[in-house]
Amino acid sequence: MRRISISDVTMKASEQSRKMTLSFKEKIELAKLLDKLGADVIEIGAIKNKKIDSLLVKSVAAAVKKAGVALSVGQSVESVEEAWSALKEAKRPRLQVCAPMSPAQMEYFWHKKPAKMLDAVRELIEAARACCPDVEFVAGDAARSERDFLYQAVETAVEAGARTVTLCDEAGLMFPDEFAAFIEDVRAHVPALESVTLGVMISDELSMAASCAAAAVRAGADEIKTASCGGVTRLDEFAAILRGRGDALGVECGLRQSEIMRTTRQIEWMCSTERSKNSPFDNGVREDSGALLTAHDDRDAVMKAVEKLGYELSEEDAAKVCEAFERIAASKGTVSARELDSIVASAAMQVPPTYRLESYVINCGNVISACAHMKLQRGEESVEGVCLGDGPIDAAFLALEQIIGHHYELDDFQIQAVTEGREALGETIVRLRSNGKLYAGRGLSTDIVGASIAAYINALNKIVYEEA
Repeated sequence: MRRISISDVTMKASEQSRKMTLSFKEKIELAKLLDKLGADVIEIGAIKNKKIDSLLVKSVAAAVKKAGVALSVGQSVESVEEAWSALKEAKRPRLQVCAPMSPAQMEYFWHKKPAKMLDAVRELIEAARACCPDVEFVAGDAARSERDFLYQAVETAVEAGARTVTLCDEAGLMFPDEFAAFIEDVRAHVPALESVTLGVMISDELSMAASCAAAAVRAGADEIKTASCGGVTRLDEFAAILRGRGDALGVECGLRQSEIMRTTRQIEWMCSTERSKNSPFDNGVREDSGALLTAHDDRDAVMKAVEKLGYELSEEDAAKVCEAFERIAASKGTVSARELDSIVASAAMQVPPTYRLESYVINCGNVISACAHMKLQRGEESVEGVCLGDGPIDAAFLALEQIIGHHYELDDFQIQAVTEGREALGETIVRLRSNGKLYAGRGLSTDIVGASIAAYINALNKIVYEEA
C-alpha cells in the first residue's frame, strides 16, 4: 500500500483566527498531542514577533519527538534565515514558502504581477533550500489561479529545490470529482511533480473537504493537510475514511486510529474555550508530572528540569535554585514539578519591588458578584483599581490588571497547603508570561486570597524590573 502523510495545520489556523485563542503553553501541548497521535508534520505560521515566535518554534521543536515541524517563511530572504535560525534544532525541520497563485491574491497580499511572483518563488525556495533540505512550496488559492501560470509556478518551485508541492483550494467550492480532475490536470501538465511529494489543502466551506481529500488521494496526492478545528479537512473525518476505505484507495497513514477521537476532542476543547474578556485567566493546560527529581540528581539534571518547565535563568539565579533544590531534596528525597516551580519562584530573580501592596478589600458571596478594591504603591504614588469578577481571586487579578494597564498571559496558577490545621499556611504560585518568557511569583499566607495577590505582585515586579 502507498503511504500518505498527514500534515496538521491546527496551530497555524489558530494563529490566523480571532475565534481560536491558544496560549503559549497550549500550543506546546497541542504539538505533543499531535506528535503522539502520529501526525507526520506539525505546521506553524510565519514568525511575526521575533522574540516570542522564535521561542515558540524552538519550544515546539524541542517538545516534538517524531513528527516533522514545518515553519512558514515570509516574503524576503532575511525571513528565511530568521525562520531557519528558530527551526534548525528540530529533528525533522521543514521550511515552507507560501505564495498566492490567484491574480487577486497576488495583487492584494504580495503586490506583484505574475512574472515577478515567479522570480520571488524561485528566490525564496533557493534561499530556503540553502538552509534546509526539506522545503515545501504551498500554492495558495491554486484552484482559482490561471492554469498556465500555476503550471509555471509549480515547475519553477520544483526546479528551485522544493521537495513538496501543495495545491490549495481556499474557496472550497469544488465537488470531489472536480477537485480530482484539477489534481490530474496539474500532474499531466507538470511532469516534474512525479519526482516530489504532492500535497493538498482544501477548505471545508461545503463540508466536503474530507471527500475531496479522498478524491485527491485517488488522483495521486501524497500529503493531506488537516486540522482538528480550523476550516480545512477535519483530521477525524479523513482518518475515518482511511480506516473504513483505505484499502479501496490503496493507501495507509501513520495515525494511531484508536486515539483519534479522544485527541481531536481534547484539541477542539483547547481551541474552542476562548479566554473570557472578563477574566484574567487564560486557557490553561495543567500538568502534574509527579516526582521529577531525587537527591541524587546533579546540577545539569536540575537545570534541564527547570528549562522543561519553561524558565530561562541566569547563572546567578541557576546557582540559587540548585542550592535551594539540594537543601530540600536532602530532607525529603524527591522533588516534584510543582515543588521545583515553587523553588524557582522563591529563589530566582529576587528584585527590588516596583509595586507594593498597600491594601485590598474583597467582597463576595452567593448572591453578589465578587468585587475587589486594590490599592498599590508605586514609588511615592498610590494607585488603585476596582473590578468585578467570577470569584475573589478572579476579581483581585482583574483589579491588578486595571492598575497596571496590561494583561500578561497567566500561564499557571497553583494553590497548595504547606501546613495543617485551622491556621494552615497556603502557598500560591503564579506564572506570568511576557514576551515569551516565564516569570514566577510566590505568595504565602493563612489567607489564600492574600497569598494569591502577593504571588501575582511578586511575578509582576520581576517583569517590570527586567523589562525596564
